[in-house]
Amino acid sequence: MMKVAIVCDGDDLSAEVSEDFGHAPFILVVDYDTLDYMVVENEFADAVGAGMKVAEAISSLKVDAVITGGIGSHGYDILTKAGITVSFDEEGTAEECMEAFKRREERRRSFSKSD
Repeated sequence: MMKVAIVCDGDDLSAEVSEDFGHAPFILVVDYDTLDYMVVENEFADAVGAGMKVAEAISSLKVDAVITGGIGSHGYDILTKAGITVSFDEEGTAEECMEAFKRREERRRSFSKSD
């Protein structure tokens, strides 16, 4: 079962994906297959070095991927070193971005099977 963390400006799937990874108020941890989700408040939103702290916190959530608008290099490095796929430059609601991510992931999986 794949879990995806979506960095959002609100606390449900209709919320816009945040442009600012570290300072977004909420993180939705979404089940890839069912779209069931858990809301995590970003306790580091106002912290110095928020991007790195949020990346470390997300790493501890045991997610497979992160969807965000923008992300700095330090946060990106922390996530990718933890084996987490990072999809950035995303725009729209959490649900729209999750559907787009799923389409790309299914396409990627179908190509990797044909090798």
